[in-house]
Amino acid sequence: MAELSGRTIAILATDGVEEVELVKPGEALREAGAFTVLVSPGRAEIQAMQADVHPARTYPVERPVMDARAEAFDGLVLPGGTTNPDQLRIDPASVAFVRHFVEAGKPIAAICHGAWTLIEAGGVAGHRMTSWPSLRTDLTNAGAHWVDEEVVTDGPLVTSRRPDDLPAFCTAIVHLFANAPTVPPPSSP
Repeated sequence: MAELSGRTIAILATDGVEEVELVKPGEALREAGAFTVLVSPGRAEIQAMQADVHPARTYPVERPVMDARAEAFDGLVLPGGTTNPDQLRIDPASVAFVRHFVEAGKPIAAICHGAWTLIEAGGVAGHRMTSWPSLRTDLTNAGAHWVDEEVVTDGPLVTSRRPDDLPAFCTAIVHLFANAPTVPPPSSP
């Protein structure tokens, strides 16, 4: 695997996040040497789910999105679950946080319904992407070229469809983040 030592990656999520889509990418990034930070509109913890309807573990928020400086991060992961990105895309601070990554051309990885927040931040037009199949029309209407593939890398974006795609997704995000420019080490991400 590529080396991510010295890189800090934000994982933006809130209640309803699909647990495996939160946990597995974070593990892959940390195993490759990255420092990850769970950023959320919440201030204490978030409730993860399994298959959207079964409560799983809770995870401590490491940085409220209102206190996170997007410029301090080298990349961003947007996990899915249906209610997680649906809440994030109507939260102005979360959308602004994602928009910073889009405008700066920083690498972003989205799986499943995670692309909803990316759509709201104006980050999909002109990109070849995949997602959970129900987002096909949303992505197409936002100017993306949707394809039904396990993982798609297009410029600074990596996207995948579902939890079954996590092995390919995790490999692709480590590669994407390893080949992106780094930001100076933050004093406090």
